Order: sequence, then C-alpha cells, then structure tokens
Amino acid sequence: MYHVIINPGSRSGKTLALWEKKVKPAVDETGISYQTYFSNKEDGLAGIATQLERENPQGDICCILLGGDGSLNEFIQGFTDISRLVLGLIQCGSGNDLARDLALPKNPTKAIRQILQNGTLHPMDLGEVRFPDGAARYFVTSTGVGFDAAVCEEVEHSKLKTLLNKIGLGKLVYLGVALKQIFGIKPFSCQLTLNEGEPANLGKSLFIAGMNHRYEGGGFQFCPKADCTDGSLDLCLVGSLPRWFILLVLPTAFFGLHTLFPRISNATAECYHVSCDVPTWIHTDGEAVRKEKSFDVVCHKKAFRMLY
Repeated sequence: MYHVIINPGSRSGKTLALWEKKVKPAVDETGISYQTYFSNKEDGLAGIATQLERENPQGDICCILLGGDGSLNEFIQGFTDISRLVLGLIQCGSGNDLARDLALPKNPTKAIRQILQNGTLHPMDLGEVRFPDGAARYFVTSTGVGFDAAVCEEVEHSKLKTLLNKIGLGKLVYLGVALKQIFGIKPFSCQLTLNEGEPANLGKSLFIAGMNHRYEGGGFQFCPKADCTDGSLDLCLVGSLPRWFILLVLPTAFFGLHTLFPRISNATAECYHVSCDVPTWIHTDGEAVRKEKSFDVVCHKKAFRMLY
C-alpha cells in the first residue's frame, strides 16, 4: 500500500491540479493500491505522518509526497520512528533543492513512473537541530543560522514568492530576497564546537549552514562536497564581509566557487554546537523555525530511505 500525500498549497496552489491531471492518471495505470491524503490547516503534513505511523504500527510506511522542501520538512516532523519511512518525492516547490541534488525528474509523470516502476531504495542521512528547551526539529537538506535563515524567514511571507511560482520561476525569490537582506543583515559573534571538541571563536559571522545535500535556497551550492550517506554534515562558514563584496561573491555560490574567497570556508562534522551573542534566526530545509542564542546539530546516518 502506498500513501500519497498532497500539499495543495505547494507551488501557489498548482499542486492539486498537477495531481489530478498528471500524477493520478500515471499512478492509476500501474494498478497499485494507494490511498490519498490532503493537508490543510487543521490536519497538516506532520499530523498526516503521525496518523500513518499510528495506523500502521509495524513495517515500512511507503509514502509519495507531492510538495517542495518545506512540505517534506513539515511531513517528517510527525514521525517518531523515521527509520520506517520509505519516501518518493514529486517536486512541487519553489526551491526544490533536494530534487536538484538527487537529479529527480522535473516532469511529474516521469517522476512517478520512475518511483513506481524503476525505483530503487537509497538510504539517506537525516539532520536534527536540538534547542535548549528540549525541542528538536529534523532536516533533510540543510539547516542554517544567520543570513540564510533570515532570507528563509522573509521568503515565507513574500508576495514575490507567490508571483514567481505562478510563472514557474519560484526559485528566484530566494535570490531576490537574499540581495535585499544583504543591506540589512547584522553580523553576529559566535563560537563553534565540532564533534564535541574545543570551542572555536569565529568572531563576527554572517551565517553558518550545515548541509546533508549540496544545495539550499533555490540552487546555492554552499557545500559542493556534501554527501547524504556519509554520516556527517558539511558546513559553510561565512564571516563578516563588506556589502559590496557579498554582492560579488553571492552569484559564485551557484557554482560552489564561493570558498575561493577570504572569510568563507567549509568544514565537516558528525555533530556541532553553535553559541551566538544574540538570538539569531535558524531554519530547517528553508523553513524559519525560531531565534536562539545556542543550539546543537547532529547527523543520523542513513536514518530513512528514499525511493527513486
């Protein structure tokens, strides 16, 4: 039994039509057994995941999600045993960074046929952000504190996102908001501790991104060597830089060339701790979560499986 989860709000409401006109006919022609679930404000994606786990107490839970990176992030929060999840993804978001990294078909008909007819299982690492109050949040693609999280927070409330999604250029909203944020973002002082070692004082920083996959923010290749199966996170560390210099460097991140410039570096860790001098925005998979002064990040090696 496949559980098909649709987020009607993805891609400015186009996902529902995509399901009805393209994906559903392709699923029906295979003759597989499936059940559909539609998220809404009262019964969100995390709630659907909790329901699936409750109604299927044993064995794998095979899901196909129509949504973007944010939809997937919300969905996985509902699982208490993520190892039972087998996931197929039909990309229907703005950034689609996970789909980009995995080279999933953009055509939804091709994507669903690949999942159901030729798909193989791929174990995937899963990240987790842990907050001082005991709360925690999973992420599949990336987490970040500072500039990239502030961009995500503004994108969530941007009318430009809705407009660009309607014309198929949703990923450009991240670039547009990033350019705007450059002139308003304030660097923060922080310490970084890798793998429970000694704290390192990073001084003034713009952001720290911890990544399972290579891309975030609609195609920025902040960690070009990130491997979603190696049990560790790749970090992109960006210090305080002049505004004009950021404008020069930012486009090079689409090609993973930003680390050639001073005050930008990469690191790897199975876990790390960040301590900031002021509460700073944190995101998971592009979803702004909250402001915090300190938090921990861990990588769970091959925690769930994707089918593609």
